[in-house]
Amino acid sequence: MKSSLSIAVGLAVLLCGCSHAKKESVAVADVAPQYMMSAPAAPPQSSDSDDKEATADVIPGPRPYIESVVAPSRLLIYHADLRLKVASLPRASTRLDSLVHRNGGYLSAATEVRADGEWRQAMTIRVVPSRFEPLMAALGGLGTVEEKKLTTDDVTAQHADVAARLATKRAVEKRYIDLLARARKISEVLEVEGKIGEVREEIESTESRLKTLNDEVAYSTISLTCYQTLPQSVPEAPVVSFASRLVESFYTGWTLITSLLIGMVAIWPFLLLGGVGWWAVRRWRRNIAQA
Repeated sequence: MKSSLSIAVGLAVLLCGCSHAKKESVAVADVAPQYMMSAPAAPPQSSDSDDKEATADVIPGPRPYIESVVAPSRLLIYHADLRLKVASLPRASTRLDSLVHRNGGYLSAATEVRADGEWRQAMTIRVVPSRFEPLMAALGGLGTVEEKKLTTDDVTAQHADVAARLATKRAVEKRYIDLLARARKISEVLEVEGKIGEVREEIESTESRLKTLNDEVAYSTISLTCYQTLPQSVPEAPVVSFASRLVESFYTGWTLITSLLIGMVAIWPFLLLGGVGWWAVRRWRRNIAQA
């Protein structure tokens, strides 16, 4: 009787141990993939003394390398200059409005001018970065691309620097406000208020710069110029009558005579010198002949 009871108790203990070991193996199997890529490899097992020393060196706490470090996303500013020659500017302008609205953009500035035989429209388009390249490709289909420039500015470090400066200035402002609350003299109050005013101006300037950076990152800029050549009308030659030509000839002759007279008056020193020289030569020849 006692032997059968002891056998039954032994079987029950054996079944419980197997069940517990199975649960532990399942738990380890579920957790292992989470640390497979980050946890360092375990050292090879040796003796019991080595295991005890390794266990003593382990510091309780979260496993190392579990949290992966995610690099901050880059803050990029995209800008493009595009010049197009189109066959019909009104039709191209209509298609342009449809393309801009379809890509979630908007026109921030636009000018139109007719000069030098061209009808030009200059526009500034703002669009989200994800639609920058599709919109550029669509705009190229409006006409002939004569000029295309693309620039990309990485302002990640600049944005971080401006944000850090803003946080520092706000902390300084808070300290000055705390000092103002503890000030007892009027001179101290005025001095602290002056410092708060200076810091406040710096904070507003830094906030404006940060806002500008955020806007330039959130919306890319496309400077687009579309133009259409205008036909140049050649003026017809006027029909000149015989009387008009005759009057013009008289006028031309009179102009020639007056120009000649004015020219002779202008060279009177040369005429005077020429006359004196001619008289001197003639007298010299006469004297030679008489001798």
